[in-house]
Amino acid sequence: MTSTPETPTPDGSDLDALREEIDELKAIPAEELISPVPSIEDELEPEPTDAIGSEKWDRPADEESLEQE
Repeated sequence: MTSTPETPTPDGSDLDALREEIDELKAIPAEELISPVPSIEDELEPEPTDAIGSEKWDRPADEESLEQE
């Protein structure tokens, strides 16, 4: 790699964070990387949805209501 006044020769100090991340990943067992145990945070709560056919397609969404006419 050629260095210029605009791009000096890298001294490797920017690689310290990358080395730390690599060390953290090496500490994780291979089995955990291949088949991780799901955490509670990964489980999403289902959101309630409207019943099928309850949408009023003839009105804008902000005026839409589930009321039967």
